[in-house]
Amino acid sequence: AMLRLRLLTWDVKDTLLRLRRPVGESYAAEARAHGVRVQPEALGQSFREAYGAQSRRFPNYGRGRGLSSQQWWVDVVKQTFRLSGVHEDGVLTLMAENLYRDFCSARNWEVLPGAGETLSRCCQRGFRMGVVSNFDNRLENVLSQCNLRHHFEFILTSEDVGFAKPDRRIFEKALRLGGVPPQQAAHVGDDYARDYRAARAVGMHGFLLRAAGQGKEPGVPPEHILPTLSHLLALIEK
Repeated sequence: AMLRLRLLTWDVKDTLLRLRRPVGESYAAEARAHGVRVQPEALGQSFREAYGAQSRRFPNYGRGRGLSSQQWWVDVVKQTFRLSGVHEDGVLTLMAENLYRDFCSARNWEVLPGAGETLSRCCQRGFRMGVVSNFDNRLENVLSQCNLRHHFEFILTSEDVGFAKPDRRIFEKALRLGGVPPQQAAHVGDDYARDYRAARAVGMHGFLLRAAGQGKEPGVPPEHILPTLSHLLALIEK
């Protein structure tokens, strides 16, 4: 039977947009511009370490802990370079501010194959659309720069809402904004726990984006798996 859906909510990172190149490469290029040589692989490793520590210490971009998300990210960038052996304060501040700005633009993000077309077709079919993302408040600007903002009635980031997926409250807020009961809504994302399972826990439908070769998740029926975004409408309408 055709699902009676009225609202579609969307994850962003690795669902609609992806980084154009690994984080370590972007950081290494910024360092080179200041005459600092660091290996991209080392920076990538340092970034994962710094980001993980900061996320544990100040979850959800420091929301509710007196940190702005900009300060949260600037600290992550500086710590990434420190862990890779760069300690000069002036250059650290400059690089961190530049990188914070660059990751707010289409310079560092690209639209995934099929995403623009799928969003357009969903809008044409009359679905209400929103974003539910564990992102900071730069997201609206990033989506505008990548020419996707116009598809959505609302953009919910974990920083704005104060709760991060898989917390049910960010999905409940999306349902209130969309004005539909959960059984008339579906969430599309690439993360089993934060997207698929969390949406289903509030009674929404879920579709899990799974590139070829990615492992099978336990308990996800094949009709909920999207090999690409272009498969979505066929699954909804069959």
